[in-house]
Amino acid sequence: MTQTLPPAARGRPREFDIDAALDKAARVFSERGYHATSITELTQAMEVAQGSLYKAFKDKKAIFLAVFDRFKQQRREAFDALVADGKTGREQVRNALTFYAESSHGFEGRQGCLIIGSAVELAISDDEIAERVRFSMAHDEAVMQSLIRHGQADGSIAASVSAEGAARALVCLMKGMRIVGKTGRSRAEMTEAVMAALRILD
Repeated sequence: MTQTLPPAARGRPREFDIDAALDKAARVFSERGYHATSITELTQAMEVAQGSLYKAFKDKKAIFLAVFDRFKQQRREAFDALVADGKTGREQVRNALTFYAESSHGFEGRQGCLIIGSAVELAISDDEIAERVRFSMAHDEAVMQSLIRHGQADGSIAASVSAEGAARALVCLMKGMRIVGKTGRSRAEMTEAVMAALRILD
């Protein structure tokens, strides 16, 4: 059920840095999930006066969608930068997998992934969020297909590999890393998973 913010307090709400506040809200949603997160918890975590929050967002779902879009954009920019460092298609695939491995251990690993969490919790019941999740997953799979085909063109990935099937398998692994990471895995364990995954490209 969508939670509507209570009426704003009288007086002029104080201004706040929306991006910084959304980053704080992302941590709460990632740790607790959408339904378990209350408006009060978000207000406290975002360090925003209730009136200011009411002025910027009409309800909890609006906050979540803003968090989702910002979180995905930040992740995509960091992912693209790391992938671009690879000289061959295979190195780029390895960098893509490493990006997820590095997010799947320690504090960040235990915190979990907003994308995976929302996919599990909300995609079935909310069409707007489901569409965002579908777009995100389809984009990731298309990127991996492109990297694999690049590797096949430069000879670093076997020509016999199905780009479509391998890309889908690798996306499943990448998203699964974020789930497994919540159990407190080490960097070495996640790195070992990356090395094992690369063997499907031989």
